[in-house]
Amino acid sequence: MPRKPKKPCSYPRCSALTYDRFCDEHKTTYTRQADKKRGTATQRGYDARWRKARAWYLKRHSLCVHCRQKNRYTPADVVDHIMPHRGDYGLFWDEENWQSLCKACHDKKTAKEE
Repeated sequence: MPRKPKKPCSYPRCSALTYDRFCDEHKTTYTRQADKKRGTATQRGYDARWRKARAWYLKRHSLCVHCRQKNRYTPADVVDHIMPHRGDYGLFWDEENWQSLCKACHDKKTAKEE
């Protein structure tokens, strides 16, 4: 049975083609070191309390903010922190720092921040 076509490595600015997420050069380097520094989602504050707040916020703000600026009406999937909180729980829980985004817009915004 034929395999799926190769795709570019997910490591920033690496164009090597691979069947996996990362090429052989970046597989061990990126995933292990970055994940250890980053911590789990729960360690970063995304726990049951956050999931409840996120669901409440998405009910009240159900459309993607970035898409609405372009006159498109796309359902929001993600509650994004406008200013990255980087562990600051005051900023993490500040609703003025939240915005609802669709996954595509969130992924674009996050990629620009890195």
